[in-house]
Amino acid sequence: MTSVAAGAASSRRAGPSTLAVRAIDLLLLGVLGASVAGVVALAEQWGAPLREAVPIDLSPSALPGYTLLSLSRGLAAYGLSLAFTLVVGTLAARSRRAERVLIPMLDIGQGIPVLGFLPGLVLGMVALFPRTNVGLELACVVMIFTGQVWNMAFSFYGSLKAVPTEMYEVARLHGFSRWKTFRTVELPSAVIGLVWNSMMSMAGGWFFLTVNEAFVLGGRDFRLPGVGSYMAVAIERGDTRAMVWAVVAMTVMIVAVDQLLWRPLVVWSQKFRVEETGSGEAPTSWVVSLLGRSRLLRRIRRSLRRAREEARARAAARGALPGAGASRSGVLRASAALLGGVLAAAAALWGMLRLGGLLVRVPVREWGVLGLALGATALRAAGALALAVLWTVPVGILLGRSRTWSRRLQPVIQIVASFPAPMLYPLVTAALLFAGAPFGGIAAVLMVLGAQWYVLFNVLAGASAIPGDLGEAADVYRVSGFRRFLTLDLPAVFPFLVTGLVTAAGGAWNASIVAETLVFRGRELTTFGLGSLITRATHDGNFPLLAAGVLTMSLALVLLNRTVWRRLYRLAATRYALNR
Repeated sequence: MTSVAAGAASSRRAGPSTLAVRAIDLLLLGVLGASVAGVVALAEQWGAPLREAVPIDLSPSALPGYTLLSLSRGLAAYGLSLAFTLVVGTLAARSRRAERVLIPMLDIGQGIPVLGFLPGLVLGMVALFPRTNVGLELACVVMIFTGQVWNMAFSFYGSLKAVPTEMYEVARLHGFSRWKTFRTVELPSAVIGLVWNSMMSMAGGWFFLTVNEAFVLGGRDFRLPGVGSYMAVAIERGDTRAMVWAVVAMTVMIVAVDQLLWRPLVVWSQKFRVEETGSGEAPTSWVVSLLGRSRLLRRIRRSLRRAREEARARAAARGALPGAGASRSGVLRASAALLGGVLAAAAALWGMLRLGGLLVRVPVREWGVLGLALGATALRAAGALALAVLWTVPVGILLGRSRTWSRRLQPVIQIVASFPAPMLYPLVTAALLFAGAPFGGIAAVLMVLGAQWYVLFNVLAGASAIPGDLGEAADVYRVSGFRRFLTLDLPAVFPFLVTGLVTAAGGAWNASIVAETLVFRGRELTTFGLGSLITRATHDGNFPLLAAGVLTMSLALVLLNRTVWRRLYRLAATRYALNR
């Protein structure tokens, strides 16, 4: 009787747990079903007939649908950015020849403002898909991609350059393939920085959302339904109530993405910290805890593990047999690489010819104006970068060292960093104009708002990657305060700081297009600079001047890369990498 009673009691105790597990599985199936329904709805939106100036409903009931459309574009752009980062960052880190070409290209790409990509991209996509929204949707996704990808690529490249050569030698001695070396050596070294820069990338995409979803080009009004176009229309009409609802929708979306995606990824990334002791409070996530209790996911993982083991066994059996498969595969890869190189060279040649045709139409006097404008914007960008570093480095280190405060403030930082420029800039401008500041100085402050988050997120990533045993050693030797900052914290985050500076410089140049020309209370405020010239050329449809402005900015960034950033990357990789 006792054993029967004990068994019954055990069954009663196990019952709720089983029901909870089943509820979790049902919840996951519900989320999967909702995701499928969302993909179907998005496909219907893409297949809708093409219409310029789509009417935007400013009622709050329309916001959930608009927010989901914007979120889907941001996630699609992030997937594209991640694939680009993994491929290009790996190629640049592994090959000196590729590095000489790809890193300047990344510098050029991050410095070209959104309006530099916009005209050709939109007109080309609309010409390819003249009857449906596919062209506009693709153009919007690619423009969001251009606001996301650069800091991710630079972070991944910088992390791979800091991998010790001894680890590669061990991989070669054990006969690792390139894929296995990437999976077991390179990717783990870059995970923490990549996760934090992914957060910054999503925030960067939202920062220019109103430009990406609602833009005017040569008198034509291109608009897609989304929370960005909702904000743009609310600002145009001065509808304060709609602006508040848009801010609420953006905040809810950012917090939801943080809790459902970024927080679990931060928890997962911490297992790749380089340390010999497991000190400190381990980060947690309710999503990770929930998924860990799912019986359905455990079964899926077991099935995938068995399938992977069977695939490895089949591959090993094939590898043990003589044959020409490997050589045939090598020939196919070489042929594909050759074909890709020829197509890329042809595309580059065609682009150079078209660019040359535009540039010869720019008057000589305009080139002199562009040079002066470049100097004005460069001074503002340098000042913005200095101001950003002054506060983000100490704050980023303090937050990164405290996992509790990092967890609490992470969503807040993402919300502030994601606040769209057309809604944030008028508030800052009003305060500075009231204080009597000239608009030229205000533009520099506005550029700080576009640059500072790149530095902060990278410093946060670097501080969170500092091994716990180094902190314990500093405590044992009573190294604290400013001395610890100089001897441990700053050297440890220096490789991440370099990446943050590179991407922040690009962010400052990008922000110049909305910082140097601003509509405030019905009047246009503008200051002389390259950003204002590019904005004016875009709105006027002056493609020769737009091409000349983008080229001038690109050449300046390549020069900056050659003289400053490349040397700092080399210094970070040789002297300040934690795993050396």
